[in-house]
Amino acid sequence: MLGETTEENYIAGKHPVLEALRSEREINKIWMVEGGKKNIVGPIMAEAKQQGIIVQYVDRRKLDAMVPGVVHQGVVAQAAAIAYVEVEQLLERAEERGEQPFLLILDELEDPHNLGSILRTAECMGVHGVVIPKRRSASLTATVLKISAGAAEYVPVARVTNLVATIEKLKEKGVWVGGADAGSGQSVHNTDFSIPLALVIGNESKGLGRLVKEKCDFIVNLPLRGQLNSLNASVAAGILMYEVVRQRRV
Repeated sequence: MLGETTEENYIAGKHPVLEALRSEREINKIWMVEGGKKNIVGPIMAEAKQQGIIVQYVDRRKLDAMVPGVVHQGVVAQAAAIAYVEVEQLLERAEERGEQPFLLILDELEDPHNLGSILRTAECMGVHGVVIPKRRSASLTATVLKISAGAAEYVPVARVTNLVATIEKLKEKGVWVGGADAGSGQSVHNTDFSIPLALVIGNESKGLGRLVKEKCDFIVNLPLRGQLNSLNASVAAGILMYEVVRQRRV
């Protein structure tokens, strides 16, 4: 994969580490807490032994210091950093699969937990890639990798300087760009998602930026019936992704 590398190269937790090993990502070393649970350390030890990767047993405090604030389950791996890709590679991925492009564009999504959750759902829904901006946005940190439960190993992410310019380029290549906005647009149930598509999910509090929204070909919303007027960004993204997959399967 081409592009920039992530800010961190630690992977924490049973499932993220296992997925990194199984995806043949280059792992430099693995640290495990002394006396760790067999159901966690066993499968990882087996994979590490098969690949000849060094495993070191350490005190839990060392792991806490390596990935502060992350629930590591007693295992942390140091890996070659995940590389961000170019937007063109996302489209090539769809072409290689013989499928209509299906991309996500995250407009200044700031919460790493939301980014991790979206990557996990995107992998399950067959999304060809995710686009994020370089500034004012969550990136591929250890927290995101942990929350994604290994999905970040399989969903390529492009990080771009200018979302508006990227949207223009996608439209030039025949991709329709739809923005998700709780307060405007047409119902998701009345929207055709069988087209080459990039869905834009806005910031957790501000929603879509003005310029980004203006560049969208159409705006969609999720009809709500309760007292609250909006959903969590990762939840809304998940529902939208499922609707795209549902329509395409039909």
